[in-house]
Amino acid sequence: MCSSLGNSMPHRGSLSGPSRFQSPVACVPRLTNSPSIIVLVGLPARGKTYISKKLTRYLNWVGVATKVFNVGIYRRKATTSYKSFKFFHHDNEEAMKIRKQCAQEALQDVQTYLSHEGGQVAVFDATNTTRERREMIMNFANENGYKVFFVESVCDDKDVIAANIQEVKVSGPDYQGCNKDAAMDDFVKRIALYEMTYEPLVDDLDKDLSYIKIINVGRQFLVNKVMDHVQSRIVYYLMNIHIQPRSIYLCRHGESELNTKGRIGGDSGLSLNGKRFAKTLAQFINEQNIKELKVWTSQMKRTIQTAEDLGVPYEQWKALNEIDAGVCEELTYEKIQEKYPEEFALRDQDKFHYRYPKGESYQDVVHRLEPVIMELERQENVLVICHQAVIRCLLAYFLDKTSGELPYQRCPLHVVLKLTPVAYGECLSISILHFSFTIRREEGRGGEGGAKINKCNPSTNLYPCFTCRLQDRNDPSQCGSR
Repeated sequence: MCSSLGNSMPHRGSLSGPSRFQSPVACVPRLTNSPSIIVLVGLPARGKTYISKKLTRYLNWVGVATKVFNVGIYRRKATTSYKSFKFFHHDNEEAMKIRKQCAQEALQDVQTYLSHEGGQVAVFDATNTTRERREMIMNFANENGYKVFFVESVCDDKDVIAANIQEVKVSGPDYQGCNKDAAMDDFVKRIALYEMTYEPLVDDLDKDLSYIKIINVGRQFLVNKVMDHVQSRIVYYLMNIHIQPRSIYLCRHGESELNTKGRIGGDSGLSLNGKRFAKTLAQFINEQNIKELKVWTSQMKRTIQTAEDLGVPYEQWKALNEIDAGVCEELTYEKIQEKYPEEFALRDQDKFHYRYPKGESYQDVVHRLEPVIMELERQENVLVICHQAVIRCLLAYFLDKTSGELPYQRCPLHVVLKLTPVAYGECLSISILHFSFTIRREEGRGGEGGAKINKCNPSTNLYPCFTCRLQDRNDPSQCGSR
């Protein structure tokens, strides 16, 4: 399959483009006339928080300012300590009062975010299992002019529920210092209490509501009354994600002829050392014996040549092409500074929004990579051979980077990043596979492209694998030099 997405070539306006991710109010692109609340619905251990965080990460990446409001966090702040499942009994009047107050406090923060801080979407992460609670949220939204979209997660697969409890819940803040078996028993009893009062979304009573019902982690979907562009994108995204074990490998092409001269862009083939890397990469991939690995490249010579030694079919995506540098293609950074000093300065001021004359910005690259992200979410094991700017944009999605951080992630040549999403959790396990080359800089050459390889060692070193929590933004992509 080959993507037919073209590069956007809008008029130049280096600093006038809208900001992305968590951006200032004045610069946020409004994709909907009214702010929206995404309301999660479902019993505990149904993946609601996982869905909330993943959806928020996606919406921020595409430029819709989004924030999660987890009512459980408000509840833990309001109570000194968690004692047992009995707190969630519907006959516990004091606890019910606290829980309602926490929900109302969270909604007040939603109002502040959507009405005063420039937010476009608030994700209300709670069980919201009763019709009474959902009506309270609807009334709040109507009073403030917000749209509401419900996301209900329904699961009766005992293995999936047990895995979720084991991987996430028993190690959560409610059970710190608690024996795992005791925590598991308590949480199962908590679920049973919620089941007593659970009122799922049903067609005859909720036909006027906008919602998607996700059944057994994506085996089935029921969608009702999608009202706008943002809701449509949410539905499409949620229908593409899955929790099956898999790994995504990201790497740049081998060193190109233009890389050896410190020139950016172009469509040159691989240098001698780039060809050596291609052979080493093929050896490494073959040794891994990766099940049903798919290989994607851009439509540029250097990625295609890097993939050819793999000896497997590969798909060429135009959407994976390197950022278009326009009039600066095939120039060194020194030459750009000399020939276009104003452009060079503008790029330093706002690297994400800066658009090369007759070329692209990082913001444009994010736009054209959205179908790639959707397809990556659908797939299992994939090796993506692409380019520095493209990898930066892809990593920004997976690592929850802001627009200010995105263009400065270090993605050196001859390094493979292995991303392993963790089911149910909000973590991403990453391994860095660094191919051992001795690199020196050519005198008078600047930038990453000026690297020259003198010696090639076909062996690989596996850097220690560690887990990166998205909210900490602590990731190993900072390996390398620039």
